Amino acid sequence: MNKNNYFLLYQKRWLADESPIKIWEKSRRIGATYVQSYEDVRDCVSKKVPAVWFSSADESAAREYIAYCEQWTKLFNMAAKPLGQVVIDSEKDIKAFVIEFANGTKIHALSSNPKGFRSKGGKVVLDEFAHHDSQDDLWKAARPCITWGFPLRILSTHNGKNCRYYKFVEETQRGKLNWSLHTTPIQLAVTEGLVDKILGKVATEEEKEAWLEDQRSNCFDENTWQQEYCCIAIDEATAFLTYELIHSCELDNILISELLGISEDLFVGMDIGRKKDLSVIWLLEKLGNVKYTRKVIELEKTPFHLQEEILSSVLKHKTLRRCCIDATGLGMQLAESAQRNFGQYRVEPITFTAKAKEELAYNLRTNFEDKTVYIPSDNIIREDLHSVRKVTTISGNIRFDVANTEAAGHADRFWALALALYAAHTNAGPIYVTSRQKRETYDTTKYY
Repeated sequence: MNKNNYFLLYQKRWLADESPIKIWEKSRRIGATYVQSYEDVRDCVSKKVPAVWFSSADESAAREYIAYCEQWTKLFNMAAKPLGQVVIDSEKDIKAFVIEFANGTKIHALSSNPKGFRSKGGKVVLDEFAHHDSQDDLWKAARPCITWGFPLRILSTHNGKNCRYYKFVEETQRGKLNWSLHTTPIQLAVTEGLVDKILGKVATEEEKEAWLEDQRSNCFDENTWQQEYCCIAIDEATAFLTYELIHSCELDNILISELLGISEDLFVGMDIGRKKDLSVIWLLEKLGNVKYTRKVIELEKTPFHLQEEILSSVLKHKTLRRCCIDATGLGMQLAESAQRNFGQYRVEPITFTAKAKEELAYNLRTNFEDKTVYIPSDNIIREDLHSVRKVTTISGNIRFDVANTEAAGHADRFWALALALYAAHTNAGPIYVTSRQKRETYDTTKYY
């Protein structure tokens, strides 16, 4: 059979690799299971293996795999009998979809139950391994199946760094495991013909870029794009604000177009940049104990005199109570000018020392945990807030770094919001003394 009619370059490389153990770090929907099913049928037809034991994360994936296998048996012109779903172990309620070949070999597509591999021998295929519920138990049960020299295949997208699959990839990259590693992000798959195959024609570079952008824009967040398509494992445990926490404080339609729409206490934070970073002004209106985002002003490569004018228009608002401004480096002059013009009780310059950033960041997270702040449902803001990572140095000091993602920037929005929340948290303000009516007293010495 001519494989050139069915497979793309990255699939052909996988087929050509006869290594005992192969691991595929891959994007979603690039035909990895498709080409793996071909390899498995080929190995059974040639009697290279007595049996194939395939396991994926769910039953629907097992059904899809078996359907592919049935397709290949026809192309190999090999008599094979689909047995449907067969009970492998009635006591443990283990079932598998089975294909039996005329030469006695079989392909079994199991559920993700690790017990299904016990007392079995033959080729092992672990599909979407990073997404199995019990990776360690599955590995302990599956690994002995290849003891007699049968091949083993592991295919998966990433699912964080705290799992056995990620450790396998990492150890193989370092040369500590003598396995063969294939890495196919979506960009490589597109370069090697994926979009051509989808469109049924040779795609232009513009069509390829448009297709990739469409896939990315339809992902729920950058985390999904990185892990499911780009072969980049994301360690959600290190995120200072998790996606779940951020989502819990998102609201639609809370931004306003005009500052006149703010009638309650206004608190403002400003993170200052000039060339590489944004300057961001974050406005919060406090209703009761809850702060609602009313406006996020982003100033990209804006001259400082214009930044000062825009900030002044905000600080003139009649309900402004307090504004905290990043006074580190470039921001020092603007912060001092704003404090001079609007008063030391209304404007507070904040120098970003390690201690100050820690206090700002934890106050922000407390507000998210207590649901006392709400932000707009916006992907760019979401990724900016999620990009901050808390890192503990060797000397025990805490540092806040930014994840290296295009959407994150330098967490300018994170720090602007943190400053606004700090302004609300430390709302000292001036003490106003007003006169009142003169107190009237009675003259007790006067006779009536």
